[in-house]
Amino acid sequence: MQGVTGIVLAGGQGRRMGGVDKGLQALEGRPMVAWAIERLAPQVDTLVVNANQNLEAYRAFGYPVVSDAVGGFAGPLAGLHAGLQATHTALAVTVPCDSPFLPTDLVARLRAALDAQDADLAVAKTGSQPQPVFSLVRRRVLPHLERFLQSGGRKIDAWYASLAVVEVSFDDQAEAFSNINTRDELARFELERPKGR
Repeated sequence: MQGVTGIVLAGGQGRRMGGVDKGLQALEGRPMVAWAIERLAPQVDTLVVNANQNLEAYRAFGYPVVSDAVGGFAGPLAGLHAGLQATHTALAVTVPCDSPFLPTDLVARLRAALDAQDADLAVAKTGSQPQPVFSLVRRRVLPHLERFLQSGGRKIDAWYASLAVVEVSFDDQAEAFSNINTRDELARFELERPKGR
């Protein structure tokens, strides 16, 4: 099936936020994952949430919830793997649950570059810094990803280095990639961000 599946990555342990489930922490009274879903859902054909705890809370947002097949909170590649296993679209895009302001044209720009370069994966970039958890990937890489994970690989950069990757500049909206990792950052966004969407 052609199309794009959105995978919202909410499977981490939230260590830098004191071990709480980051996606369920409130920003302006709404869980951060709700902000990410709201921005991503209009850009994709189907959507799943990758979570490894509080599964019922995530199911309440109305989308399928998939957990890592790889144990031990293995990181974003395990979340991508779970999402790819759960979908049949030709493409999948990943975004983290703690980036509530992600670009509303993320998928369109990544897809244009992916198709132009016939790449395996397109990744967002701001300045000289790739944003590896904002990526659009062809589902055909799933067997390759499975081998990488089975061999003990966990580093997202190491896996990307083995693929045909195109980087896509988002310098025009670098602030859209702001992510909230700590309670202090969450408090600062609450104080500084103009209210409303």
